[in-house]
Amino acid sequence: MAEHNSYTVSINSHESNSELSVLFSGEGKPHPLHKMGPAVHDYYLIHTVHSGKGTFEMHNRTYTCETGDSFIIFPGELFSYTADAEQPWHYTWVAFNGRSAGMTMTQIGASPQNAVISGSSPRSIRHYYRRIRSCFHPSMQPALEDIAAAGWLRLLLRELGRAGNPHVMEKPATETDIQRQVNQAVRYLELQYTQTVSIEQLARTLGYHRTYLCKMFKQATGLSPMQYLFKIRMERAKQLLETAMTIDQVASSVGFNDALYFSKQFHKWSGSAPSVYRKERTK
Repeated sequence: MAEHNSYTVSINSHESNSELSVLFSGEGKPHPLHKMGPAVHDYYLIHTVHSGKGTFEMHNRTYTCETGDSFIIFPGELFSYTADAEQPWHYTWVAFNGRSAGMTMTQIGASPQNAVISGSSPRSIRHYYRRIRSCFHPSMQPALEDIAAAGWLRLLLRELGRAGNPHVMEKPATETDIQRQVNQAVRYLELQYTQTVSIEQLARTLGYHRTYLCKMFKQATGLSPMQYLFKIRMERAKQLLETAMTIDQVASSVGFNDALYFSKQFHKWSGSAPSVYRKERTK
């Protein structure tokens, strides 16, 4: 383009209706004082500055953006941006939309009122932009490339989220932090109850000390992690016993390799053997 020293853009040829979908991505080195806007887009558009500087205006705020800054245009918001007269910026960009786009931007700490994220690593960020653009080279499977591009976009947004919240892990744990950690453990157990699970494995996977994990989990739920896991398994077993599955199949489906041991544990928990429970429920 005449207003750029260099300019390239890659377009997603697949029309997607997914939760998060890249529309296009590019890279440019505009001339000094090159300006876009005032204008409005109907999609999200992120620019990351790799060198030089410029100004970005949106939602009655003006930002000066330099290397490592990313400015975010939100759909329906009037914006403009201008390259510096002496050191015009070099940036990459990605446009996207999707049902979860707005929620994702909230998760990384971005909003029309807070539309610039500083402190990202230009090298790692550029890698994600390159991978996004590489998905849109001529392909016989554009739908699969659309999926891949969305994956790289998520990694890019994660990087921006980390840059926007660099001190989150340095703060003392609050009640909300502890609840979030317990929720992580509960979620893990709810998804892995069919597998062999140990306290050591759970703590290692979530990155917590074993003793700390057990203490905060019991304070929040009234049960130890293993008691909670047992409860999940037994509740799921009750549901499966109302189907046509055999006792062996139910046992295996809730993480017990030994059907006899499962039957004993179920009897201890519910007061009835699995076969008796089934008869009572199907009368």
